[in-house]
Amino acid sequence: MTEFWLISAPGEKTCQQTWDKMMVATSRTNNLSTNNKFNIPDLKVGTLDVLVGLSDELAKLDTFVESVVKKVAQYMADVLEDSRDKVQENLLANGVDLVTYITRFQWDMAKYPIKQSLKNISEIISKQATQIDNDLKARASAYNNLKGNLQNLERKNAGSLLTRSLADIVKKEDFVLDSEYLITMLVVVPKTGYTDWQKTYETLAEMVVPRSTKLLFEDNDSGLFSVTLFRKAVDDFKHKARENKFTVRDFQYNEEEMKADKEEMTRLSTDKKKQFGPLVRWLKVNFSEAFIAWIHIKALRVFVESVLRYGLPVNFQAMLLQPNKKNMKKLREVLYDLYKHLDSSAAIIDASMDIPGLNLSQQEYYPYVYYKIDCNLLDFKV
Repeated sequence: MTEFWLISAPGEKTCQQTWDKMMVATSRTNNLSTNNKFNIPDLKVGTLDVLVGLSDELAKLDTFVESVVKKVAQYMADVLEDSRDKVQENLLANGVDLVTYITRFQWDMAKYPIKQSLKNISEIISKQATQIDNDLKARASAYNNLKGNLQNLERKNAGSLLTRSLADIVKKEDFVLDSEYLITMLVVVPKTGYTDWQKTYETLAEMVVPRSTKLLFEDNDSGLFSVTLFRKAVDDFKHKARENKFTVRDFQYNEEEMKADKEEMTRLSTDKKKQFGPLVRWLKVNFSEAFIAWIHIKALRVFVESVLRYGLPVNFQAMLLQPNKKNMKKLREVLYDLYKHLDSSAAIIDASMDIPGLNLSQQEYYPYVYYKIDCNLLDFKV
């Protein structure tokens, strides 16, 4: 399970009692979840007005930073291409896997000094996430262009004989070159039509050189034949070939152009390899930064919401639960029984009920502070 429930409940006589009570209810007797204390430092509370405003801002910031985290993770998977199974080992936070980071969460005092106001800390995170988002767009755009150009060239050199580049198939000696009167054409003939081609190609136009056809290359469906004729018969030949289901490819043998194409492909391939390493390193570093920022937002939200709900002085225990997948419904019921006294309105309104005019399904409401953290950040299962 990659899903965690970050909850908080008010301290009873001590916060330790709150913790012990929750542990007994959820894990000691019935194995509903694996639990860890979630350490939030003594942050500056500020005024009630500021906290109310901040509660909304943090909700938006949470959504934004989560989207940045997911974009970086998804782009890492795109860049690793055939090594997608290696994605998870590159998605680390502070050098450890995500589950370890969350379950052993420690506030980063250097990045987010707790002497600053909550508003300032949220602005630091917002700026940081926006910067990562902008950098990602720029880097992804440059790398995708390079990759796209390379793929286009590779596509030209693959595919069927009807569409692919012929430069790497034909040789100089396959052509009559520099002749004022004669020209060599290339024709794609379906394999089922080889006999017809041999019988008819000399008569498709008046000035075809007898016995000038030669099979140069085959793929699964067709063969590429050369044929030499007089230049003045080209249009007539093309027309008659089409009627007989033979496809004349427009191809001029030009050594300079073919060489330039090959050089371009080598250059793009080299550039892609050069950019790959630094890009993956950047993604790893910035995934870690974005993920750490995201979990700090969750911590801020728990702090703000707990103060708003449970009042001052600050006295609550934040707890991280990793639900046992089979028992999620039961865990909800146990938590509800444990904390329903905190908010009588939550007893009437259950988030799973659909009450007209109350859009609760979008934002689950419980008598305790609750936020979900899902560490499965990719659109596919690795």
